[in-house]
Amino acid sequence: MRPTISDVSRLAGVSIKTVSRVLNNEPRVSDATRARVTAAFATLKYRPNMAARTLAGHRSFQIALACDNPSPYYVYEMQSGIRDRCLLDGVRMIAQPYDHDSDRLIDDIESLIDGSGVDGLILTPPATDYPEVLALMARRKVRFVRVSPGTELDLTASVFIDNVGAATVMTRHLLALGHHRIGFITGHASYATSAQRLAGYRAALDEADIAFDSVLVRPGDYDFASGADATEALLALRQPPTAIFASNDDMAAGALSVAHRRGLAVPTALSIAGFGDDAISRFVWPALTTIRQPTRTLGYTAADLLLAAEFAVKRIEVPFELIRRDSTGPLRSAG
Repeated sequence: MRPTISDVSRLAGVSIKTVSRVLNNEPRVSDATRARVTAAFATLKYRPNMAARTLAGHRSFQIALACDNPSPYYVYEMQSGIRDRCLLDGVRMIAQPYDHDSDRLIDDIESLIDGSGVDGLILTPPATDYPEVLALMARRKVRFVRVSPGTELDLTASVFIDNVGAATVMTRHLLALGHHRIGFITGHASYATSAQRLAGYRAALDEADIAFDSVLVRPGDYDFASGADATEALLALRQPPTAIFASNDDMAAGALSVAHRRGLAVPTALSIAGFGDDAISRFVWPALTTIRQPTRTLGYTAADLLLAAEFAVKRIEVPFELIRRDSTGPLRSAG
């Protein structure tokens, strides 16, 4: 038979009301008690009756992720982090893809709110910074958390990494290896993270008293093909870069493919670095030096903010990490 809330109550040694409070993420439950109830859920493989909870509490016990990102790994990790947090509260996650260039973006998000009755939304770039999306959320009075916003930072709850700082650290790493002509591939212009990472690249050059050269910067679209195209353009320069820093790992993998096609040994003839520590960074050869962006943690933390018993406008920074692998190495001497 399917376990009931009474079964959980008996196993955890608490009242049914306490189990209900844990299910609904209400306050007035100690950490120790919450842990016992959560353990009982796991032992009994208890799954709450969503329909009954909705009728009793006038909540849908569903939250939605509105996500547009050309990297499938980013989307998967974001969804996984949110789902991990939702499981603790018996909440369902709905994933709603959107096209940031679509004229129907606002209609699509509003239809999601109306059609599912979600208790809250998590917004990922670039919709996190669209004024019309923020206006919609304010008008509909729906809880929402933004991932990696670039504007109106104190307006809403949000989670983020220091993209400027991370790109600065990566560029410093390449400079320390002796590279002074460092190509940079930006992300899509609609994403605030693209401008932030470019700012970090420029900041490291300024620290090293190296003049910024716009010729060494090429636009990308956060996908493999645009990374390859940008690398072709960089390597066609009269003075090509000795290192290339791409704003995400998909574009860095595209850069790596061009180097292999041209017969350029990596990192002996060309160093290549990425951003994200996506799965592809470990599967390509040589494995990519990159910035570890803990996307799953960002998703988990966003859901944790959204599901808090008392929702508050908080900004939570998640740390990044420089991951050194074999795709970057010292500048080869001219002799």
